[in-house]
Amino acid sequence: MTSVTRIDTVRLGGQDGPEIGVQGFGAMGISEFYGDTDEAAARDTLDAALEAGVTLIDTADIYGSGANEEFLAPFLAAHRDEVTLATKFAIERRADDPAYRGVRNDPAYIRKAVEGSLRRLGVETIDLYYMHRRDPRIPFAESVGAMAELVREGKVRFLGLSEVTGPELREAHAVHPIAALQSEWSLFSRDVERSAVGAAAELGVTFVPYSPLGRGFLTGAFADAGKELSGGDFRQYQPRFTGENAERNAALLDPVRKIAAAHGATPAQIALAWVQQRAAVHGLTVVPIPGTRKRSRLLENAAATRITLTEAELAELEPIAGLVAGDRYPDMSHTSAAREV
Repeated sequence: MTSVTRIDTVRLGGQDGPEIGVQGFGAMGISEFYGDTDEAAARDTLDAALEAGVTLIDTADIYGSGANEEFLAPFLAAHRDEVTLATKFAIERRADDPAYRGVRNDPAYIRKAVEGSLRRLGVETIDLYYMHRRDPRIPFAESVGAMAELVREGKVRFLGLSEVTGPELREAHAVHPIAALQSEWSLFSRDVERSAVGAAAELGVTFVPYSPLGRGFLTGAFADAGKELSGGDFRQYQPRFTGENAERNAALLDPVRKIAAAHGATPAQIALAWVQQRAAVHGLTVVPIPGTRKRSRLLENAAATRITLTEAELAELEPIAGLVAGDRYPDMSHTSAAREV
């Protein structure tokens, strides 16, 4: 087997947190949302992650309605000491209504959710437990307080939030230390820079960008804006992947391809290098979690951590986000952007 250069490491949430690879792995697509999965290939991809030093493995109870956590269980059993495990609660699905997506942050639901995740994952402790989405109707003192109880009981080691604003992060952090903030952040999506990034830097919170490749758009795979997506691919309903929006967004990739050619890299690697360099720009720890079901892509993504973009290249990429057509989701009501003042 060809030797793999391991990526660098950082501390999650400051000096008291575990040492993790500077890039993590988003497991969502293994179970749902991007079409059919070859499970053998996906398991090989997880092995490749550890070989490369990608040790933060990210899942959630909503992915495959628990199937993603169950899929990871054998891998965790074999490599528990090598993996920093993150999972999430808050998005509720119903077996009798596949389209239903509710958001719950109440203490009773949190207790039920963590017990379910622990059982499916086959672990005694979750390293990093996220609130997947915020329900503003529930005070943070109640929801984060309930999460803090899980830490005291040893069911959870560290707490995280997803899709919250800067003021919300500060409010939660005052109840119990928050180790990580996970939100969408990429060349296509920079709304987190309004308040969340600054608050995370101020509080020493690690920022974990999800969809750092714009759900695949930044790989260049959708240069043909008319590319058809399979029936099981949720991107066919995402505004940025449809109609005229897709055509306009495909045209934005020209500078990404140009810079990639100069580095002997792929557009995906340039997009990942850009988000990785936000650490230096904003003075915080950044650990993006690109997802893939292929070993070759995993290793390609990890190699992006070795690319450094010049100031001129960063300047060339700067305008892209402001030109993107379409929102991140068809319904933005549960994102942090919807609650920014």
